[in-house]
Amino acid sequence: MIISHKFKFIFVKTAKTAGTSIEVFLSKLCGPLDIISPIIPPIAFHSPQNYDGFFNHIPAHAIRSQIKPEHWCSYFKFCVERNPWDKTISHFHAMKSRQDNNLTFERYISNGKFPVNFSKYTEPDNPQKIIVDKVLYYERLMVDLDQVFKRLEIPFDGSLGVNAKSEYRTDRRPYREVYSSEQAAQIAEAFKHELFLHGYVF
Repeated sequence: MIISHKFKFIFVKTAKTAGTSIEVFLSKLCGPLDIISPIIPPIAFHSPQNYDGFFNHIPAHAIRSQIKPEHWCSYFKFCVERNPWDKTISHFHAMKSRQDNNLTFERYISNGKFPVNFSKYTEPDNPQKIIVDKVLYYERLMVDLDQVFKRLEIPFDGSLGVNAKSEYRTDRRPYREVYSSEQAAQIAEAFKHELFLHGYVF
């Protein structure tokens, strides 16, 4: 998560959406008064600062409650979202690499602990109300970032220069080839709010 007073933006970090890569890129440009939350586990070229009361995946509504109302209203607030079936496979590979090398996809799915993001950028009592100014899409990330960075006058040459945490995923098959019909339906149910908000289909 980043709150930049220098560029007047708030970056809300969601799970498995290139958030770490974006944060590392932006953190290099931030000013001394900007707020940069720690990344867990820590990553090279990223220096957290001024983050007391803030944390890595803090929801937008929690940020709103801790900053000045004029900053919340005037700063450009954005996050990234991703196709739930693709995002879930990425999360599985991360969990397998970090926690349990013997974890199977079937056991992961049965555990039901998925990277659901909608609560990071919606009202707590209304999952259909987005409270950030723009949700970027992982599937067209560089195009969306280019538009946002131009608006914020952030220098950008079309590349973040880092692809953090991408090493976890070794199976690059299209997600449709990985899921059984029952597993695909389970993901659809788990991410029903995100499907409603963004129109993703299997």
